[in-house]
Amino acid sequence: MRIDIITIFPDFFNNFFNYSIINRAQEKNIVELHIHNLRDYSANKQKSVDDYQYGGGAGMVMTIQPIDECINTLKSQREYDEIIYLSPDGHTLNQKICNKLSINENLIFLCGHYKGIDQRVRDIHITKEISIGDYVLTGGEAAAAILVDAVVRLIPGVISDETSALTDSFQDNLLAPPIYTRPSNFNGHKVPDILLSGNEQKINTWRDEESLRKTKAYRPDLLEE
Repeated sequence: MRIDIITIFPDFFNNFFNYSIINRAQEKNIVELHIHNLRDYSANKQKSVDDYQYGGGAGMVMTIQPIDECINTLKSQREYDEIIYLSPDGHTLNQKICNKLSINENLIFLCGHYKGIDQRVRDIHITKEISIGDYVLTGGEAAAAILVDAVVRLIPGVISDETSALTDSFQDNLLAPPIYTRPSNFNGHKVPDILLSGNEQKINTWRDEESLRKTKAYRPDLLEE
């Protein structure tokens, strides 16, 4: 998979993508991450990428020219499955969206800033808009980093034990059950006996029941879906 990220703060991603699973995915050549500085595509001498909005109002708007130039340059080199704008008014990110994105080959993530981007960018280029929650961030970089992490970990070969990702919370619209490790008794706080029984069928049944119980308690909205 190749992911191209368009941003006005390219240095934001330097450390994030150099650790843990994301870094290993790149070392294995399973994922290519390319960061593009939007200012490099600005046609004016100041390399500015924002301007006042028509009709008045508070806040600056990211202009269409550099974004259009950058996306068209990338599209001239390869076909993209999705061009995604990270926006607070997009579809709320969930595991189903991540699962679908993980089987694509080429993706573009556009990080917004200021008041947002010129609507014509959305009309001409954007194929999907994604929000990581009902709140507003300073920019789309943090959201893009989260989306990269959530998608890349699902690609076969990225995680050593591929079944691990399949048993995460939300994969089946349920929260994951409680998990434990050694010691089995810590200051009187014991691991449930069933997990020490060695009976795989009973353990799986217990985990299913605990997932359902936990989801009812903390996220009943998932069951409604």
